[in-house]
Amino acid sequence: MTDTSNRKQAIVIGGGIAGLTTCYRLVTESAKRGNPLNVKLLEAGDRVGGAIHTSKQDGFIIEHGPDVFISTKPWAKALVEELGIADQFLGTNPKERRSFVLRKGRLYPVPDGFYLMAPASFMPFVKTPIFSWGGKLRMGLDWIIPRRRSDEDESLEGFITRRLGKQAFTRIAQPMIGGIYTADGKDLSLKATMPQFLEMEQKHGSIIKALVARKKESQGGASGTSGARYSLFLSFKDGMQTLTDTLAERLPHDCIQLGTKVSHLDYQSDQEKWGVHLANGEQLQSDLVCIALPAHGAAGLVKTVAPNLSESLASIPYASSAIVNLAFRRADIEHPLNGAGFVVPAVEERSIIGCTFSSVKLEGRAPGDYALLRAYVGGAGNRGEAHFNRSESEIVKSVLRELHELLALKGDPQFALVYKHPNAMAQYHLGHLDLVAEIEAQAKKLPGFALAGNAYHGIGIPDCINSGEKAASLLLEQGLK
Repeated sequence: MTDTSNRKQAIVIGGGIAGLTTCYRLVTESAKRGNPLNVKLLEAGDRVGGAIHTSKQDGFIIEHGPDVFISTKPWAKALVEELGIADQFLGTNPKERRSFVLRKGRLYPVPDGFYLMAPASFMPFVKTPIFSWGGKLRMGLDWIIPRRRSDEDESLEGFITRRLGKQAFTRIAQPMIGGIYTADGKDLSLKATMPQFLEMEQKHGSIIKALVARKKESQGGASGTSGARYSLFLSFKDGMQTLTDTLAERLPHDCIQLGTKVSHLDYQSDQEKWGVHLANGEQLQSDLVCIALPAHGAAGLVKTVAPNLSESLASIPYASSAIVNLAFRRADIEHPLNGAGFVVPAVEERSIIGCTFSSVKLEGRAPGDYALLRAYVGGAGNRGEAHFNRSESEIVKSVLRELHELLALKGDPQFALVYKHPNAMAQYHLGHLDLVAEIEAQAKKLPGFALAGNAYHGIGIPDCINSGEKAASLLLEQGLK
C-alpha cells in the first residue's frame, strides 16, 4: 500500500464541472510531476456534476441542465479527448439547424445567415417579417455608422441599439443573447460577454461588413442554418452527464465526499495551512484550497479570512431559471418542428423565454413516435423572477398554455418535469472585467488559494473547465515549489 501521509493536501469545495475539473487536473498533474497530492472534493449535495444532470425515463434522455456545449472554445473538447470518450460525442441534427423567433404570436424562422444580432445575407434578411421595413433600413445604417472611439465598457443593449437600431435588439438580439445569459441586455457588459462584436466594429467599422467578410472567408455554412450556430454544439449519446460521470470515475476512490457542507474557512498562518470548517462542526486542514462555487457561495466562506474579497464576490449578481421537459406523442404536435427550437423576445410578455425541440435537435432523445420539448422560464429582472418563483404546477400550467398556442398541441403531455436552478447564472454586468481583476488581485494575496466557476471568465461548460484547469495550475505552482 502506498504511504500518502507525507503528501500535501488539497481541498476543492464544490462538485460541479469546475470543481471536478480542478480535482482531476490536480491529481493528474501532481502525479506527472512525481509529487502527487492528496485531493479531496467536498460537495454539499448528494451527487456531483452540479447543473449537468441527465436522467432517463421511458426511453427519453432528459437533461436537467445544459444539453450541449460549444466546441469552438477548445477546453471541453480537449478534456473529452484526453478522457478517451470522444467516441461518445453527438452533434446536433444537421438537417434541422434553423431556429425561430416569436413575433406577435407567430413563430418565424431566423433568416439564413443571421448571427445573433445582424445579417450576413441580403435576401433572407429583406424577406423576413421579423422586422419592419423601418427596422431593416435602420439596421442597414450599420454599414456607414462610424466606429466608437471610446474604450469605456458598453452594455449589449447600448451597443446593438447604437449600431443596428432598437428592433435589432428587441426582436432578435435580446432573446438570442438573453437566452444564453438569462440576462437583461441593458446591464450586460459587451466586453465580458460578446467581445467578438466589439472586435468586429473596430476591425471592419461595421458588424454587417464583418459578418459578410466572415461568410466569404468560410464559403458559407450549412444550408438552413440561422440564429444560434447549432453546428458548433456538441453533446453525448447518453447525455451531458457522461462528462461529469467520467471525471468522477477518474478520481481516486476516496476523493469525493458527498453531503459535506463547508461553513467557513480560516488560515492558520503558524502552520501555513487552511482550516476548512464543516457545517457539522468538524474541521479539516489543507495546504491548498479551491472554492468552485457560485460567487455568492464563495463570498460566505471567506467572509472572515478575507472580508474585502468576500464583499467583491458578493457583488456579482445571479439570475435563476427553470427548465421544463415535456414529452408528447409526435402526432399530438401539429407544428412541423422543423428546427432546433425558438426564442421569445421580452416584448412578447410571455412566461417562457425559449423552447428547444430536443428530440429534433439531438438524436435519440425520445422514442420514435414521441417528441421531447424543453421550455425555459425565469431569467433576470422582476418578470423573470416572478415566473421562476411560482410553484412547479403553476409553471407547467403556464408553459403548456403557451406551447398549446404556439405549437398547436393536442392533449396533455406524457410527462412534464420541472428543474429549478436558483441563483445559478452569473450576470456579467457593466464593469465585470474590472471587478474580476479586483477579485483575482485580492485572491492572489491568500496563500495556496484559488477560485473557479462560472462567475469570472465565461458561463459555459468550456469556460468552467478552463477556469478549473487554471485554478489547478495556480495551486500546483504554489504547492509544489
